[in-house]
Amino acid sequence: MRHIISILLENEPGALSRVSGLFSARGYNIESLTVAPTEDATLSRMTIVTTGSEEIVEQITKQLNKLIEVVKVVDLSDGAHIERELMLVKVRAAGKDREEMKRMADIFRGRIIDVTDKSYTIELTGEGSKLDAFLQAVEPGLILETVRTGASGIGRGERVLKV
Repeated sequence: MRHIISILLENEPGALSRVSGLFSARGYNIESLTVAPTEDATLSRMTIVTTGSEEIVEQITKQLNKLIEVVKVVDLSDGAHIERELMLVKVRAAGKDREEMKRMADIFRGRIIDVTDKSYTIELTGEGSKLDAFLQAVEPGLILETVRTGASGIGRGERVLKV
């Protein structure tokens, strides 16, 4: 099962390395990882997407809580949450493909953020499945480059990750 683990940790050098090292040392895979400072400059929020059984994720959570820099750990998959991912995709947009790429961006509610004579760079946000659907809908030969952030998530309603 896919899990989104959100971690609040001290914003210190080496903290990211220790968290990712915990995963690799135990043979767990990280599908995506995002990290950035929070509204409190002394804390960072890390979002890790991984797969595994409930027992494995429980073990990961226990191990994460043992790390000195870790303040709080929450498995967002345990409750209602919102997740989004950002993708920038550069596509060939010359001749007849130009109008088709504009139409595809509109259908997927993307924004064209850079235009040249031969290409568009399109920004898309949403769940990973939406971004995957866009890539499948575009002819493979038209995709020049793709960059994705990985998932970021937040609990719905009153569910908050704070100290």
